[in-house]
Amino acid sequence: MTNAFLIIDAQYDFCDPDGALFVPGAEQDVDRIATLIKQHADQIDHIVVTLDTHHVLDIAHPLFWQDYSGKHPAPFTQITGADIDAGRWIARFSTEKAKQYVHDLEADGQFTHFIWPEHCLVGSRGAALHDSLFDALKGWSSQRDLDYVAVQKGLYPLSEHFGIFRAQVPDPAIPETQLNTALIADLVRFDNVYLMGEAKSHCVANSLKQLLDFAPELVPKLVVVTDCMSDVTGLGYLADSIYAEAQARNVRFVESGGVFN
Repeated sequence: MTNAFLIIDAQYDFCDPDGALFVPGAEQDVDRIATLIKQHADQIDHIVVTLDTHHVLDIAHPLFWQDYSGKHPAPFTQITGADIDAGRWIARFSTEKAKQYVHDLEADGQFTHFIWPEHCLVGSRGAALHDSLFDALKGWSSQRDLDYVAVQKGLYPLSEHFGIFRAQVPDPAIPETQLNTALIADLVRFDNVYLMGEAKSHCVANSLKQLLDFAPELVPKLVVVTDCMSDVTGLGYLADSIYAEAQARNVRFVESGGVFN
């Protein structure tokens, strides 16, 4: 049996208490992931790590928006299509595209638009892999003579890109927002694909949802590692329906201690 790990956004800003968007529990999650890699290197045949990566002037960052007085929204502010239509929040860049994006996001039915603290900025420490995971990856590469694969997401500033396989609202003119069929083909080569990382409520959940929606051939291979992911505080309910759908479709759920047992 061949095994691949798909590790979502195990980066400093999410996994370190000093990170810009720390997810409580993530520090322990990433240590468990690193331990799995170190203890079972011979059984892990491929590792993909994803890297949430943003510009400062991102549609989900405060500086992108202002109210009628020129004040920027605080992190964790919700901006709705109705807010924009009423002029309560105004996009400072690509005004019409941003307005359409928020309406399209709402029409999709999964999320309304949230403003996040500036996080995982291009070239910053916050965008780097957590040290414990990085050390484990280097050791695995040395032991197996294999390189891990790193896949960036989120660089297009006019759409959130929670799931690794596609932006929340793809732009037909921007290839990196479209479905990443090459990544799906890369993973489908393996018998088991273990999904883990941060955050359970957002980027892990949406990566899982995209696999359920767009890669049915991968669904029987998926294994969700439940104690290697944590929710953004107070927002875990957003993903309940995704995990329920996965269970209904017989996706396997295990704790890290049962991954290779």
